[in-house]
Amino acid sequence: MVKLNRIYTRTGDKGTTALADGQRRSKADLRVETYGTVDETNACIGMARLHTQGPLDGMLGAIQNDLFDLGADLATPPTPEPLPYEPLRIVASQVDRLERDIDALNAAIPPLKSFVLPGGSPAAAALHLARTVCRRAERLAVSLAAREGETVSPEALRYLNRLSDFLFVASRAANADGADDVLWVPGANR
Repeated sequence: MVKLNRIYTRTGDKGTTALADGQRRSKADLRVETYGTVDETNACIGMARLHTQGPLDGMLGAIQNDLFDLGADLATPPTPEPLPYEPLRIVASQVDRLERDIDALNAAIPPLKSFVLPGGSPAAAALHLARTVCRRAERLAVSLAAREGETVSPEALRYLNRLSDFLFVASRAANADGADDVLWVPGANR
């Protein structure tokens, strides 16, 4: 379990931070940027939850916990030697739960006939913001995975991809199951 008794340590004053395995990296390092953007996604979901309730709020709460797991996964790159602890990793069952939640929410929503503009209800607008930040986290994770000497688990990548899908469907659910969606009208302002 995590125990935080001091908030400031001064160890990052020169622009570095420690990964979970103790190695120091620049705060501008791609791995740090990636898990920082996952944290930003989590904060956006927290803002969205100010406007949600019931089953959707419960789903978002579970996702917030998962995002801490994902941050821990990304902050612990695989090492050649075993670590003195079992690193926390995203697992397939977390992705499967997201898929079940997407299907459950989407069952009540009619198919789209146009793209959806971010907006509608306050919850939907906040969920669209979370979705776009999640997509940025996914792009960063893909870039990190492609970098020589770096590894990102396939389940972590799958989770981020599925999460952005979930957040889109959740935004439609928050817009009265799509009834209050704001639809894109191509060329409307020409």
